[in-house]
Amino acid sequence: MSQTSDKKPLALIIEDDPELGDIFAKALQMAGFETETIQDGRVAVVRLTASQPAIVVLDLHLPRVSGKEILRQIRAEEQLAKTRVILATADPLLAETMREEADLVLIKPISFQQLRHLASRLRPPDIMIET
Repeated sequence: MSQTSDKKPLALIIEDDPELGDIFAKALQMAGFETETIQDGRVAVVRLTASQPAIVVLDLHLPRVSGKEILRQIRAEEQLAKTRVILATADPLLAETMREEADLVLIKPISFQQLRHLASRLRPPDIMIET
């Protein structure tokens, strides 16, 4: 008899716009993730040292610590090696310079359906979600 995990993978949404954070959270929840929204770069850095999210949706322009610095931290940490990073930014020039470091780059505005669809494709395959 095989067991499936009822624990959902974690998606961290690091976005300083509360409305966008809520929209991203709802889209990721519909894609089968547990979500946590963080609006401050320094808080995000601390949270990343204590967690292993499956996905991080990362704004590049954040207070206190930039999204660019956070992405570098994620890529440098061995325990975050499997974390998929979706950059979400309104700055297409900056996004282009970081395309190689991210798994996906989305230019705002981002539709609810687009993010839900992409997140469901990035969900770890070893975790079964009952819907």
